[in-house]
Amino acid sequence: MTTVTRQIHFTRRFRRKTAMPGPAPQAEAPVGRTPRVSKLMALAIRFDQLLGECTVGDQSELARLAHVTQPRMTQIMNLLHLAPDIQEELLYLPPVTEGKDPVTERDVRLITRLRDWGEQREMWRLLTPVSRTSR
Repeated sequence: MTTVTRQIHFTRRFRRKTAMPGPAPQAEAPVGRTPRVSKLMALAIRFDQLLGECTVGDQSELARLAHVTQPRMTQIMNLLHLAPDIQEELLYLPPVTEGKDPVTERDVRLITRLRDWGEQREMWRLLTPVSRTSR
């Protein structure tokens, strides 16, 4: 009797399990996590869409649906008062590989209080490190 030993792994193709030759491919380890302020900026944009489409009645209803307080919802929505280029930079902050986030929502909250986008940009430059990575 002859025994043949081969390595195989199973994958899903067209809703079926299929045996594939060779070892299973290694899953890529995540290189970091998305900064919290980036997630909050994305949420603010999405919440603004929901309000604009009249999917949600008002910000109070949105706060109830998101399980946050009305003041917290206001803090999140105030991120929309930032200059568009700052919003974009927040969305594309590099992943955090270790330690705390370099920029927090609390830091940015001070910038949202300014009405002039030039002043906002100046404060943003002071807040963020000089060696920001480009996209």
